[in-house]
Amino acid sequence: MNTTRYFINMRKATLALAFALMSIAGMAQIKNPVKWTFSAKKLDATTYELHLTAIMDPTWHIYTIDHTGDIGVPTSIRFKSNPLGTYSGKPKVVGKAVSLKDPSTGEMVKFYEKSVNFVQVVKLKAPVKTNIAGTVEFMACDDKQCLPPTEKEFSIPLQ
Repeated sequence: MNTTRYFINMRKATLALAFALMSIAGMAQIKNPVKWTFSAKKLDATTYELHLTAIMDPTWHIYTIDHTGDIGVPTSIRFKSNPLGTYSGKPKVVGKAVSLKDPSTGEMVKFYEKSVNFVQVVKLKAPVKTNIAGTVEFMACDDKQCLPPTEKEFSIPLQ
């Protein structure tokens, strides 16, 4: 085999491998069926409502905060400590939960479809600028699969 033919065959093999790897990468795209937005609404000089809003793709859902079933992970919100403010109670849920019997286990499950807004009131000790940070953990499912629990960090400016 001469050198030129060897390099041509190697180039073909390399291109074939590259196309195969790109095809595999295309099939293994990471699903992200839940989009989050984080914002603050100023109520007065030192009081804010924090809004953590999840918008789910059609057919997808996330479990409620108080979900207790054997399958699925409840949505949870953890706020980092901020010496400039205090949190008033637990987050309030604005959105309608769906309750139904899971066909695979027979147990009742509670989840949100389309969208849900978690609202947390925070009171600052003085009218200052700061950020409220934290993490929301959730599990997205559709009628065929559940994705692994996901943590999403956030930082909401208060001004």
